[in-house]
Amino acid sequence: MIDKELLPKIKSGATVRVFERIKEKDGERLSRFEGLVIARKHGSEAGASFTVRATVAGVGMEKVYPINTPLIAKVEIIKSPRKVSRSKLYYVRDISKKEIRQKLERGDK
Repeated sequence: MIDKELLPKIKSGATVRVFERIKEKDGERLSRFEGLVIARKHGSEAGASFTVRATVAGVGMEKVYPINTPLIAKVEIIKSPRKVSRSKLYYVRDISKKEIRQKLERGDK
């Protein structure tokens, strides 16, 4: 479960590292996924979730994590933006990493 103090910090434009529990036949291990939060949906109600996007081996990859799940062991906020112009950053799917960095640093669209 995610700490209640950490929930407001998980917002669009933040860079996060999510540790999720993976069940395998001989036990359980932690898997790490680090990327940019591009969407946060449904606040903090029962069906709330956030979407994390990362580029893995040159391929864009997105994962949707429910907030109220026991499979998330820990979430670390690596970098939080000063200001982001939109609540959903779906436009980052079509632009390069350099353009993403420039747009998020300045805070304009």
